[in-house]
Amino acid sequence: MADVEEQLFPRRKERFEDRRHEQDHRKLLDEFFDHATLVAISRLMTQGQFDQLDYPISTGKEGGVFRASSGENFRAVKVYRIGNAVFKRLPAYALEALKREASTSNYGRLVTGWTRREHSVLLRLYEAGVRCPQPYGYLRNVLVMDFVGNEGLPAPRLQTIALDDPQAVHDDLVIQVRRMVKKARLVHGDLSPYNVLFCDGRPVVIDVAQSIEAEHPQARALLERDVANFVKYFQKLGVTTSTESFLAAVGPISLGPKGD
Repeated sequence: MADVEEQLFPRRKERFEDRRHEQDHRKLLDEFFDHATLVAISRLMTQGQFDQLDYPISTGKEGGVFRASSGENFRAVKVYRIGNAVFKRLPAYALEALKREASTSNYGRLVTGWTRREHSVLLRLYEAGVRCPQPYGYLRNVLVMDFVGNEGLPAPRLQTIALDDPQAVHDDLVIQVRRMVKKARLVHGDLSPYNVLFCDGRPVVIDVAQSIEAEHPQARALLERDVANFVKYFQKLGVTTSTESFLAAVGPISLGPKGD
């Protein structure tokens, strides 16, 4: 019977898939692109930041990242949701910094502040030589940055792939953390294999908005937690490492309000 139906109605499955994709597309539009966000995207396009949005790379409770075309090249466009869900998972130190910029009851201003924060941190890391997406601009809850990937395909997260040379990636991450802490004077605060992309055999640091100044009282504890996340990951891959040896490879670091 199924074969007969397929012969009589060969496009039934295709029509169903088309409807499903259309429903998914509509849901995506409703979740991310309110009127103000669409206006911000339009203005960024007018500025020449990109020509069009292509498709979502990743989506989550806080927002989504989309590939965008810019001439013959690509860029990544991060869109934060406007709502309190963005801030439920924020650490206290990051939320305190935002409170100085906007009222916690005004989620639109908070999201704008958070977007601006990620742009400025990315720029600071990029200028310090940390391998991260280069930021190009932002408006309201929309951030435009470099697209990390090859031939239009986004790079995978470190957690999702098998490494040919885990030791080399470990050593490269030591360099990135050293530049982050010593040159940019920042601690990521949420660094793990989930927040690192892998492109051209090298790690790329992402999701940096929650980073804190090296002079912050919690800087050392957060750095040790970041390093411990990587140590656990690389130990499972057979790399001989520890939190102590990783930090020793990074070198002497002055952290905390008194440079302790």
